[in-house]
Amino acid sequence: MRFWKKVLPIFVFLLISVLYFLPSAVFAENEFSVDSDVTYDIQETGRTVISHEVTLENNFSNLYATTYTLSLENIDASNVKAFGDNGTSFPVELSKEGGRTDIKVVFPDASVGKGIQRHFKIVYENAAFAVRTGEVWEVSIPRLGGQTNFRNYRLTLKIPKGFGLEAYVSPKPESRELNDNGYLYTFGKDSLMQTGITAGFGQFQVFSFNLSYHLENPLPKTTSTEIAIPPDTAFQKVYIQKIEPKPTNVSLDSDGNWIATYDLSPRERVDILVSGSVQLFASFRSFPKPTGQTLNDNLKEDEYWQVNDPKIQKLAKELKTPKAIYDYVSQTLKYDFGRVQPNVQRLGAVSALENPNQAICMEFTDLFIAIARAAGIPAREINGFAYTENPELQPLSLVADVLHAWPEYYDVDKGVWIPVDPTWGSTTGGVDFFNKLDLRHFAFVIHGKSSKEPYPPGSYKLGPNPQKDVFVSFGQLPEGRVSSPTVSIKPFRILPFFSSIYSVKVSNPGPAALYSVYPTIYYDSREKTKDFIDVLPPFSSNQIQITLPYSFLGKDMPSVIKVAVGGTQAEVLTNKKQIVVNSLIVVLIILIIIMAFIFIKVKKIKILAFFAKIGPSGKKNDAKLNPEAPQDKTGV
Repeated sequence: MRFWKKVLPIFVFLLISVLYFLPSAVFAENEFSVDSDVTYDIQETGRTVISHEVTLENNFSNLYATTYTLSLENIDASNVKAFGDNGTSFPVELSKEGGRTDIKVVFPDASVGKGIQRHFKIVYENAAFAVRTGEVWEVSIPRLGGQTNFRNYRLTLKIPKGFGLEAYVSPKPESRELNDNGYLYTFGKDSLMQTGITAGFGQFQVFSFNLSYHLENPLPKTTSTEIAIPPDTAFQKVYIQKIEPKPTNVSLDSDGNWIATYDLSPRERVDILVSGSVQLFASFRSFPKPTGQTLNDNLKEDEYWQVNDPKIQKLAKELKTPKAIYDYVSQTLKYDFGRVQPNVQRLGAVSALENPNQAICMEFTDLFIAIARAAGIPAREINGFAYTENPELQPLSLVADVLHAWPEYYDVDKGVWIPVDPTWGSTTGGVDFFNKLDLRHFAFVIHGKSSKEPYPPGSYKLGPNPQKDVFVSFGQLPEGRVSSPTVSIKPFRILPFFSSIYSVKVSNPGPAALYSVYPTIYYDSREKTKDFIDVLPPFSSNQIQITLPYSFLGKDMPSVIKVAVGGTQAEVLTNKKQIVVNSLIVVLIILIIIMAFIFIKVKKIKILAFFAKIGPSGKKNDAKLNPEAPQDKTGV
């Protein structure tokens, strides 16, 4: 009997403990306090070793934990191990259900008492957190999600030095350090509640592209038509290796698009191939700023950007900032994968608000632009290619020419257009695509003044069953990346005694655009003028006219006109010698006329006298001229 009196309380205590502490994935916050120090140690190969150093503290004297379960959402774990603080190995049970992996650690002994702590470590490996895409290592760490019962949570991200320079890290780390081994970032619980960590390492990303355009002139006369080729932006630099056939010219529109012009003969049909590479940068580079007129155009209403709609105006007054607009759009609209197909009807901003569950990238973009413009923030659309491993999105660009759309807003302080992607912000469950866009967005065309034009590559098709025309893949920078301008000068109008006009042509044979080009014009060896060309896209040319006023004897005219652009120059002999000869001829003619006039004046009397001696019969009145005539001898 005395035995049972001693044993019974212990049995009851154990029974209660078992009932209270059945293995569970989540502990009640008021029963235990959990501190976790997590390290993601990424290796040079891209494989990541993850360690969770956990401190489990009892909040009650009569309760203790028998197991601890770490739940991983959509994460595969391999080589899973658990250790006590003295290095003792703990049993581990691994289970998977749907997209969740549970790592359950079984404690071999009891830690009883209020405030008693158990220290242990869970270690596993994963190969998907760091992936090399082209020239860039991309790191993606998931957010905390439902695991919010931590008293303290700290995450350390280790990046090897071999990954290259930091391109971007989001969200902003609490601390960062660069040592001999690489980068070291730390993040707190608050920064990881809403979003995971995305980071890129490498100076830039490179894509190669091959684009086809199909044009036809149905008219019985020659006509001019245009296509849009991928342009430079503050975040990308384009290298055009080939355009076949060559365009008449390539120009820049007010939004910054590169527009290639072709002159087509009557009934002519032509297939155009454009190939090259694009270099995507993590941070904006020095780039020409838009004009005031361009910014004003990017505040106006358009067909799909109903800036003046009352609902849009109301939202603009409430949201006010680009970040608030981004958050609203990405959280309000839901991506409808069923609508993703060629030639889908575009809803526009207002219809997107009315049908929030039927949005695709166009609606996310249109709604952001409309609200931003209504709030007085210049905004525009980018249409292009965005690389993703998402199996529901990836086939769009690989199989059909369905492109991606995302907005840009103008940052007045930075003086640059900033790209954001509320669509991906929504579909990735909160990954930050506002503070730093990744290196996967390749702009084809810019829509600012118009919500529809110019049309992007992939839109220039002929026939009922068009083939795929857009091919983009990871690539490498071309060996030849520097453009050297060419210059030529020739007479345009040369007429005697009029001003002479010479035509200067500055051309860019490619592959890259030329910026801030200064053609300098010399008269003989003296600098006369310096022109300015803001930008010369690849395969474009710019015409400059030089007018030389006519001057007598070529007094103010040079003998040679020289034009220098960078290290290239061209020169032409003027018609100064001919002008001098012409001037001398004129002088001679004038002198002849004057001399003739003077000669006539001097000889006038003699001429009159000569004619006076001639009678009406035309004979001279001189007897000596006719000896047979009778002599008048009167007065002899």
